[in-house]
Amino acid sequence: MSFTSPAPLSPSPVPTSASTPRVDLHPGKPPILHVPTPAPADPPAWAAEHRPVLDGLVTEHGAVLVRGLGLSDAGQVGAVFGRLTTALMTETEAFAPRQTYTPGLYSSTTWPANQPMCMHHELSYTHRPPGLLLLACLTAPTTGGATALADSATVLDALPPELVQRFEQDGWLLTRTYNDDIGASWTEAFGTDDRAAVENHCRANAIEFAWQDDGGLRTRQRRPAVVRHPATGRRCWFNQIAFLNEWTLAPEIREYLVDVYGPEALPFNTCFGNGDPIGEEVVQLINTVYDEHTIREPWQSGDLMLIDNVRTAHSREPYEPPRDVLVAMAAPHSPAALPPTPTAAPEGSTR
Repeated sequence: MSFTSPAPLSPSPVPTSASTPRVDLHPGKPPILHVPTPAPADPPAWAAEHRPVLDGLVTEHGAVLVRGLGLSDAGQVGAVFGRLTTALMTETEAFAPRQTYTPGLYSSTTWPANQPMCMHHELSYTHRPPGLLLLACLTAPTTGGATALADSATVLDALPPELVQRFEQDGWLLTRTYNDDIGASWTEAFGTDDRAAVENHCRANAIEFAWQDDGGLRTRQRRPAVVRHPATGRRCWFNQIAFLNEWTLAPEIREYLVDVYGPEALPFNTCFGNGDPIGEEVVQLINTVYDEHTIREPWQSGDLMLIDNVRTAHSREPYEPPRDVLVAMAAPHSPAALPPTPTAAPEGSTR
């Protein structure tokens, strides 16, 4: 089901009994499951009991927002997350720092509150990205700050076929130049200050690397831009091509970074898989398609959200602090590139 197709969505709540959660389905919003009041005294036990329902909603809709659970601290959130998945992942190759609360439980990425984080799939540039993203809001922002969503199969269908075919053919390339000023340093990203351990990780995960004279690290990794969903088989636009590209940055920030680091040593940038630059118009097109297929619901303190990280892209909108959202990842998988969609041969030619 597409997030943006209103036909299958009812403007009325899904009927339930008074003792079971109510699920609201509205166009332009994710499914919202309302926990009956009063809030459960034991949220982790509630999560364990209702895990099949939540799993079913994520499978059907790509995400679900749970409202009324009353989550209030990191320990409680970690216990709830632990009941909703077999095991939490340790984040590796983060593009910006996070605070670690307990193994697998993190703060939101450190990113300026007044700057948006455009649509992306978490860690889609890694060799084994998460299939499930878990979020919990302890403190809702004063204004803004929604974690907006977009259906990746719908976005794929809305992009120009010739652009999709090129990315299917070439993949996409992420280049990173780690430093101590912008984004995560290499020690933060890889969770170690042991160069040999970093090199071993890069070799095991198809990442080219080169140490710099100043002690920094530069990497390149080519990844598929379109993958097949591991459960449904649907083709999904799964990448961070626009999010980590220089043209998504605010113009003044991009100009500053180019001036300080040079165009070839930006903290992160993306290219076509063969190394060709991605033009500003392509990045704007991708972000526009995302915008046209975005759904959102403002956070409320105590909310829980589960996101199918392959089927559903997410963003973070600018906000007025404070905002305290905790994050965990689970269900790692190895996406495989799909063969490019065949195009018709020119008239009179043979193939």
